[in-house]
Amino acid sequence: MNTVTIQTSSKQYPVYIGSGVISGLKTFIEESYPKLSSILIISDQTVGELYLAILEAQLSNFDTASFLVPSGEGAKSFNHFYDCLTFALEQKLDRKSLIISFGGGVVGDLSGFVAASYMRGIPFIQVPTTILAHDSAVGGKVAINHPLGKNMIGAFHQPDAVFYDMDFLGSLPKREIRSGFAEVIKHALIQDPHFYDWLQSNVNELKTINDEILQHSLVRGIEIKGHIVAQDEKETGVRAFLNFGHTLGHAIEAECGYGEMSHGEAVIIGMVYALVLSKQITGLEFDVNEFKLWLKKLGYQVTLPDGLIAEKLLGRMKQDKKSVGQKVKFVLLEQIGEPCLYEISDEQLLACLSEF
Repeated sequence: MNTVTIQTSSKQYPVYIGSGVISGLKTFIEESYPKLSSILIISDQTVGELYLAILEAQLSNFDTASFLVPSGEGAKSFNHFYDCLTFALEQKLDRKSLIISFGGGVVGDLSGFVAASYMRGIPFIQVPTTILAHDSAVGGKVAINHPLGKNMIGAFHQPDAVFYDMDFLGSLPKREIRSGFAEVIKHALIQDPHFYDWLQSNVNELKTINDEILQHSLVRGIEIKGHIVAQDEKETGVRAFLNFGHTLGHAIEAECGYGEMSHGEAVIIGMVYALVLSKQITGLEFDVNEFKLWLKKLGYQVTLPDGLIAEKLLGRMKQDKKSVGQKVKFVLLEQIGEPCLYEISDEQLLACLSEF
């Protein structure tokens, strides 16, 4: 088992990573919440069918209720957010209650926002079940989507702990593995050139990645995110660098329709685009073609999906949280491991999209 400590201005909490770490959840809860009244597990239908009984068995000593939302990005909606709050009220959760998020990034974002909103904030624990959630489960950004923008309604609400049990990753489909590993690649590019070189040398096929390489990748990704969040919990500065690839990536997700293209697959395209822009604007020395060849071997699409219109993507990018006054700000790289934030003109963005 690996343990990474996340330190923010508001809280310190552990992230436990490894096979079987869920067995420590009961003891953690007993020690951390001596006056605990009840637990609400929020999960989705897919994870619920596969693993909910395992988690409920770990929590059999507590007053526990479970609520399942539909699987997929569509669960991050006002309606499902409202349904979760209604169920919490029906179960008479109070300020001594605990929410456990059990699932991928969608469930983590949704249930974290429920925890942040219910009675103005109650504690929650993240129990991720996807590779993608190694990124979203750490750092306290919780949110739901709006048809006009992804993650635009939310809060900062740190978990009290993250139990990242590798045993829950075994049933992930290939698409979810690709989606999650995109964030690992992102962490390497923005913070650690040696880790990036290690990934290129050791990861040649995602469908056969072994547990040792995967666990090392996830631990290092969490360490990188923790280092950045420690400096900037509320995204007033360097935390924006974690959005590398996300400005165009979120626009692609929205234009395709949430859930049609996975988050990580859209972010990969966004990273390729940001690297092309970096070469043009910052003078980044980087072989984008070699990068694209590696990504293709891993099963990623590296060009825009058919049918997307550049002007509509630009409009979506102007709704990005980093944008101010309809001016698009992009995370670029000056070199691998050295991100920067640039305001880029509409003309340059459209020109690069047309070439892309």
